[in-house]
Parts: sequence; structure tokens; C-alpha cells
Amino acid sequence: MKDILSFKKMITPLFIEAIFYLGVLFVVAGGLIALFHHLYVTGIFMIIICPIIIRIFCELMILMFRIYDRLVEIRDRQGV
Repeated sequence: MKDILSFKKMITPLFIEAIFYLGVLFVVAGGLIALFHHLYVTGIFMIIICPIIIRIFCELMILMFRIYDRLVEIRDRQGV
């Protein structure tokens, strides 16, 4: 808890993971609704392609935090 309050540990990656699951849930639900309204191409696109796009976006955001963590490790090893 002390690491979180002193900003040594990031909590944003946890929020990004939650955003991913909520995004996929909404997109798949929207795709199913589109399929029921006879918008087959849109529905299939939303169910198959959109979760992949959301995943890539979330991974890119988490990548920034991982790069930061590695840079901190390098800095700590060098004793700077």
C-alpha cells in the first residue's frame, strides 16, 4: 500500500485491463445487437475484429508502463 501511495507502483495498468474487458463486452454486445438487426457484416466485424483492435490499443498503453519499469530497473542497477 505504501508503494501505491508514494507512486512507486502504478495502478493504471489494472484500470487498462478493466477497460479492455469492458470494451470487449460492449463491442460483442453491440455486434450481437447488429446481427439481430440483420446488419451481418457490421455484427461480424464488431464480434471478431473490434476485440483485437481494443486488445492492441490496451497492449500499447501497458507497453509504456513496462518500458518505464525496465528503465527504473536499469537506473537502479547503475546506482544513479
